[in-house]
Amino acid sequence: MLTTILYRSHLHDHVPVRTLEDMVAKANKKNKLSDVTGILLFDGLHFFQLLEGPRDTVQGIYQRICADARHHNLVELMHDFAPARRFGNLGMELFDLREHDKDTVLQAILDKGTSRYQLTYADRALQFLRTFVIARDKENYFEIPAANTWEFIAEEPARTVPDEWVAPLQDCRFAFQPIIDPFACRVVSYEALIRTAKGGSPEEYFSSFEGDAIYHADIQSKTLAFKLASLLNIGDHSLSINLLPMSLVTVPNAVEILLAEIEANGLIPEQVIVEVTENEIISRADEFAIEVRKLKAAGISLAFDDFGAGFAGLSLLSQFQPDKIKIDRQIICDVHKSGPKQAILLAIIKCCSLLEIEIIAEGVEKAEEWMWLEAAGISQFQGYLFARPQLNGFPAIAWPEIK
Repeated sequence: MLTTILYRSHLHDHVPVRTLEDMVAKANKKNKLSDVTGILLFDGLHFFQLLEGPRDTVQGIYQRICADARHHNLVELMHDFAPARRFGNLGMELFDLREHDKDTVLQAILDKGTSRYQLTYADRALQFLRTFVIARDKENYFEIPAANTWEFIAEEPARTVPDEWVAPLQDCRFAFQPIIDPFACRVVSYEALIRTAKGGSPEEYFSSFEGDAIYHADIQSKTLAFKLASLLNIGDHSLSINLLPMSLVTVPNAVEILLAEIEANGLIPEQVIVEVTENEIISRADEFAIEVRKLKAAGISLAFDDFGAGFAGLSLLSQFQPDKIKIDRQIICDVHKSGPKQAILLAIIKCCSLLEIEIIAEGVEKAEEWMWLEAAGISQFQGYLFARPQLNGFPAIAWPEIK
């Protein structure tokens, strides 16, 4: 199966440009032996390469390219399949954009094509190529430093409540995980994550209930979340609680129950954020909207959790406009290496900026992910890179410090 991979990258400062021809000559021989063809563009700082050939071979070559220390910030722009090669005669030819006239360089590249059909920029892969040549997207080429540029240091210990204080209150537990602004060294809020009495997952906890009892248990469990927040002296920080969307609709007076527990534990509605996922909302959106209006009228904020994981995110965003959205971990994972994920995130960031909706990147586990997201304009983060959830307490936070 003929596979196409496109990527772009940055040349490392310590690599002399004069060595590129030798590098390309060696790669050209290897690629021809592997039946891999394509073209490599260079503008003096960035590479753009199109590789075509058998699937396993192309993937293997790309993995070796990713490990090559002569360049960095590799971003895979496209991984697709094609019926024929676009540049079939080339093992890998270096095309130095600096040596060509800007008015004729695009045609010069097309003239390298070997397809039986005339190459045009209607082809998606060649659209990427043209964008690189005319530098239309350079403002989004975020050059992030190596991960080891930073170290993450927890300066203060975790704060916890003894489990014997919690056990008599409910059959569940809560683990708290902070949402932070790393550069400001500021805790934005703490999220209360439900657990079983032995620390098991939310799925494990709710599996013991059937039917509407799940929703009643969901609402009632928040009594403990508010109590723990009070015992841990949450102060002026915000508290995020997760609710199944239909808990608000199914449980009579759900909003009133939440407000009563907030007041009973010395908190105020304005510091509480209700996080919901989009999974169930769409089926009873009108009823959910009524309950959201009650939350908002009381001062409680609304956040969409796992945004981008379901099929109704944009539709719900247009209907409800929450105060915050939390980008799903699947989009965050390795965003620094994925062109499609970067495009999606940049579009979400622009959309939310226009709507004045705050964005939280959740599930951040790698320094490179955090650095790319910061460069793209996100300032609020949650994930193992900074702090893992702490059962019955607030965890120690590892703040970034440059080495």
